[in-house]
Amino acid sequence: MRKTKSGLPKYTSWNVDQRSARFVRFRKGGFSTYLTGTPWSENFMRQYAAVLDGVKEQTKNIGSDRTKPGTVNALIVSYYTLVFPTLKPSTQRMRRNILERFRREHGDKPVARLEQHHIASIIAAKVNTPEAGNNLRKVLRHLLDHAVDIRMIAANPAISVKRLKTSGEGIRPWTEEDVAQFTARHPLGSRAYLAMALALYTGQRLSDVVPMGWQHVRGNKIAVRQEKTGTALLIPIVPALAQVLAAVPRTNLTFLMTERGAAFTKAGFGNWFRDRCREAGLHQRSIHGLRKLTATRLADAGCSIGCSPSSAIARAT
Repeated sequence: MRKTKSGLPKYTSWNVDQRSARFVRFRKGGFSTYLTGTPWSENFMRQYAAVLDGVKEQTKNIGSDRTKPGTVNALIVSYYTLVFPTLKPSTQRMRRNILERFRREHGDKPVARLEQHHIASIIAAKVNTPEAGNNLRKVLRHLLDHAVDIRMIAANPAISVKRLKTSGEGIRPWTEEDVAQFTARHPLGSRAYLAMALALYTGQRLSDVVPMGWQHVRGNKIAVRQEKTGTALLIPIVPALAQVLAAVPRTNLTFLMTERGAAFTKAGFGNWFRDRCREAGLHQRSIHGLRKLTATRLADAGCSIGCSPSSAIARAT
């Protein structure tokens, strides 16, 4: 690879901050960002390659050709280029939606002038939609952490901004009575019962329940690698769940299928299951609330913090 006179890779140069610390700046085609780590190290070169490969595509997709160095636009371009490849696709989609709305409103503003009261004011403006405000706060903390990493700003002004208070109680946990009411409307053999049983007897998130299929069964256990955490689990198939799965065809890719015989998407399944809850007269219920009931069952069965999740589920059901 060609070096510049400074001994750095092409398109990069040394910069010095107010504390006389040196760091590397990348500039190409109107795009500018900062690279962290020791030049030519493995981590540094991975960043360099990601930026170099992504400049053209990012210019096309997010308008980096019209960004000015030091602005929120430029920061988001850098975040998309350097941080996004490390995130799961579902996280990318969620953060991109929030960041693009934020960029449309504040993209031309200089990052270096952002202070805590600015972020607090932006979040406070969403007082009527507190969950959206809290989601924005969370994403901005990640974005401005990146701004610190690439020397666009000295400290993260979003760190001390408080969450907005929400009027609701969050995700409502299921009770044993709720399960009885649900199964009275959706008995054993229905798709809704299967969905409820998979969530309740495995204790997994929606994103992990939807892709479960026979290919994940290992004897009397289901192998799961959690999408959110990457944790690998072997969850016992307790008798109640085995009875449900006995009626599930082995020709499908997933246990849960739509009416048209296709696998559910995560968003589609969440909406579908909420509709089944409403049919049973259970409003404000969700798959995640079932997970809370599983946790309650585990606690009642004596599962401590260090307890094996799989063995605890077996004891609790």
